[in-house]
Amino acid sequence: MSARSNLRPAVLMAMLALTLSLPVQAQGSGGGTTAGSRLQHIQTSKKLRVCIWPDYYGISLRSPRTQQLAGVDADLALEFGKDLGVAVEFIDSSFARLVGDVTGNQCDVAMFAVGVTPQRAEKLMFARPTLASDIYAITTRSNRRIKAWDDIDKPGVVVAVMKGTLHEPVMRARLKAATLLVVDTPMAREQEVESGRADVFMTDFPYSRRMLETTDWARLVAPTSTYHLTEYAYAVAPGDMPWFNRVEQFVRDIKRDGRLLRAASRYRLESIVVPN
Repeated sequence: MSARSNLRPAVLMAMLALTLSLPVQAQGSGGGTTAGSRLQHIQTSKKLRVCIWPDYYGISLRSPRTQQLAGVDADLALEFGKDLGVAVEFIDSSFARLVGDVTGNQCDVAMFAVGVTPQRAEKLMFARPTLASDIYAITTRSNRRIKAWDDIDKPGVVVAVMKGTLHEPVMRARLKAATLLVVDTPMAREQEVESGRADVFMTDFPYSRRMLETTDWARLVAPTSTYHLTEYAYAVAPGDMPWFNRVEQFVRDIKRDGRLLRAASRYRLESIVVPN
């Protein structure tokens, strides 16, 4: 059985248990939005607040020159706004702040290729997945220690991961001989590898494309077979089934009418689309 099929039952069970345990509430006073009123509030306010990670290449990357967002989920967030008939407001977030931002009402939905993990599914509700990626490693062209995937988990090898990403718990559990280095930003993990202080950093397919297309030093190290396939999906706060169902409907729509595949193709990510 694949890692993908192993993950989905556990995640769905966690989501169901959490949803059933949380009551649906009405809108609170003072303009706050609670679980049961989010869809109505979006329609009333004419604004959809979307959490993104603005450094995610191919997903939701903000240009430092133009400040414009580009990527699969940035494009599809605008499509969601069109479907709802509302404006879209992008809220900068990160994987480390994801749960707090979504459950703390900083945004209505997180749309930045959020990996569906059992830990996150205990605190968030995920729509059906749009993308799926394995884990990849980035090293330097000059690194002689790392030639293939099997060279990574060996004594003396330093493996960098970014705090709050799914790669942190996965590599903490999987590495037996190598040393794990947890850093706070994607730039830090790149600097650790480029400087030689770390041998590799772990990432996913979209971000690996960034490294190969925008640097002259990066080299991709891919697993020889599936290592840890993770599905990516849009996330909302638990307990609000009308809003969750509307997000689910949007995902069904963009899969059926081809908007998901077209958006992914614009950024050369069609190979990781989950079609159904």
